[in-house]
Amino acid sequence: MKTKLIFVMLSIAIVSCQSQNKIEAVKDITLKPYPQTEKIEHKDTYFGVEVEDPYRWLEDDLSDKTKAWVTAQNEVTQDYLGQIPFRDAIKSRLETIWNYEKYSAPTTEGEYIYWYKNDGLQNQGVLYRKKGENGKEEVFLDLDKLSEDGTTSVGGISFSKDGSLVAYQLSEGGSDWRKVVVLNTEDKAVVGDTLIDVKFSGLAWRGNEGFYYSSYDKPKAGSALSAMTDVHKLYFHKLNTPQASDELVFGGENLKRRYIGAGLTEDERFLIVNAANTTSGNEMWIKDLSNPESNFVSMVNNMDKNHYIIDNDGSKLFIYTELNAPNGRIVTADFANPTPENWKDLIPETENVLSPSSGGGKIFASYLKDATSLVKQFDRKGKLEREIELPGVGTASGFGAKLGDKELYYSFTSYIHPSTIYKYDIATGKSEVYKASGAKFDPSQYESKQIFYTSKDGTKIPMIITHKKGVKLDGTNPTLLYGYGGFNISLTPSFSLAHVILLEQGGVYAVANLRGGGEYGENWHLAGTKLKKQNVFDDFIAAAEYLIKENYTSSEKLAIAGGSNGGLLVGACMTQRPELFKVAFPAVGVLDMLRYHKFTAGAGWAFDFGTADESKEMFDYLYKYSPYHALKPKTNYPATMVTTADHDDRVVPAHSFKFAARLQEYHTGSNPVLIRIDTKAGHGAGKSTAMQIEENADRWAFMFQNMGIGYTEIKY
Repeated sequence: MKTKLIFVMLSIAIVSCQSQNKIEAVKDITLKPYPQTEKIEHKDTYFGVEVEDPYRWLEDDLSDKTKAWVTAQNEVTQDYLGQIPFRDAIKSRLETIWNYEKYSAPTTEGEYIYWYKNDGLQNQGVLYRKKGENGKEEVFLDLDKLSEDGTTSVGGISFSKDGSLVAYQLSEGGSDWRKVVVLNTEDKAVVGDTLIDVKFSGLAWRGNEGFYYSSYDKPKAGSALSAMTDVHKLYFHKLNTPQASDELVFGGENLKRRYIGAGLTEDERFLIVNAANTTSGNEMWIKDLSNPESNFVSMVNNMDKNHYIIDNDGSKLFIYTELNAPNGRIVTADFANPTPENWKDLIPETENVLSPSSGGGKIFASYLKDATSLVKQFDRKGKLEREIELPGVGTASGFGAKLGDKELYYSFTSYIHPSTIYKYDIATGKSEVYKASGAKFDPSQYESKQIFYTSKDGTKIPMIITHKKGVKLDGTNPTLLYGYGGFNISLTPSFSLAHVILLEQGGVYAVANLRGGGEYGENWHLAGTKLKKQNVFDDFIAAAEYLIKENYTSSEKLAIAGGSNGGLLVGACMTQRPELFKVAFPAVGVLDMLRYHKFTAGAGWAFDFGTADESKEMFDYLYKYSPYHALKPKTNYPATMVTTADHDDRVVPAHSFKFAARLQEYHTGSNPVLIRIDTKAGHGAGKSTAMQIEENADRWAFMFQNMGIGYTEIKY
């Protein structure tokens, strides 16, 4: 498939520093009364069971009443955070850590080499280019100037094969709804009109004529942020023609699919369409663009497994599939007979999870071995040429290039190694540092180790624990436990600039690889879905119990965090075991499990969650763990800071609004339970540097204050 230029923001940290001036936590912070959230009479009936939903009105993100509630909640939250004496010191430290040049790996498009750079505190960074290795550097696209406050970001970019044209997607305020702008790369002139209302889309060029993109019909009534988007459509946009005349290529009312993605093989002969109704499993269709009379041919006519085309050699197709291979395998087929019964193994399934790519006439098989990277290079006949020697144990990514490339670039990172870019010679297998991380961070002062602990049902779960060397295991260390556990997504080691704050303070950062993720393939994923979702929560709770048992920390010094599906994880665990944690950070979480599928593209998550409408058994299961419904009156919950954003049209903020309102109603005890609501922000992607620093400063300040540990200022 065509190589896409991906903006990878590198994380950094600064060391060689002195500790000074311990700022103690405040013993008594004056917490303003929580806003009095109106309760209404509203009940839904599921299989004869009445379920009260007194905060249903908060689902209306267009109402003035909801907006007033958001303002009132933010006032309470900001007043509390403003009383923490070391909040500004943490923010200042984060700004110091962040203020450093960060680069992406380069890519060649036509005559130019392109790369992203952020000078340090720029909100969005800049796309640079030069003509050849010895060319003069110039700014091609200054993302930092897309908006005054840095809340407009680029959500995807694609060059035509000859590099003469580029299309990029603009996200305003973090929304998934995008605009698409086309430029002539030579003079940077805008070509044609700006496309609007594009969502969940790639951009796939067909020559210089135009490109394919996907979208939904914009909701005509109600909120564009929360209304359901159910019927995806693939269009072809011909340059210099109005968007209204774009050709519907696939999907629509006659072939309803919730998600449709398209791409072309590098030679632009084949158009590949993957279609799905949930986030797992897809149909696959192919069309021969070299034949004007050709129609789409169905390669896979069901959505039972995941598949995609890696590359082609004429009519020979190289396909990744999980059919009869839970960990993935690579097969070949001829376009004349492309269906599964004609597939032939090229690289068989192994015990490790496969994620392949191609470049330079080779196939790169990236495997996950206990959630860390193992990469092998094969020729196109499936012969192993070498295992690529990586810099260490961690995460390597970026093994993709064009067919004629002699070199490629990849990045390597771990929890204690800032991301470094390497140049790889495809013929010799030699790697060299292309762009060393300038982070003033000394990995030798820290350690990061993987352990395996036992979950409730006896399953062994991997977890990586990171901290300063020499930390005493006396149960007093401030600890953040992070998890996700869903949608076949794997948590692999990566350096986080924000977490340096915790590590510098002698804290512990632990990441558990829960079931529901993709670390051990399809079976691991399925073990954390639908009626097995409780396994995920049990795995996370068992991780917390392990950290306490092994004296890394105690319940009074333990925080849990997760976002999106991870926000659900935190919400479920803090309602099931409120005494186990001192602090909880459910971020942009799916927290109302009975209604999540009623908003935006939420119905597509049913593969993982199931829905309350499908059966009484599924309703009972969801109702029991749904965080919004699992909250109990007169219960002492952990100090909680719910985080969301007013433009989140992935997991609508109503989840967080309703959960926070009921949490404030039911909670007893002195722990604060707050909600922090970003404005002009979405689900997380494209958030400005300034907003990231503010949010992380607030999170650490809240955590350290409620653990009573204070903050030791670090001076570099």
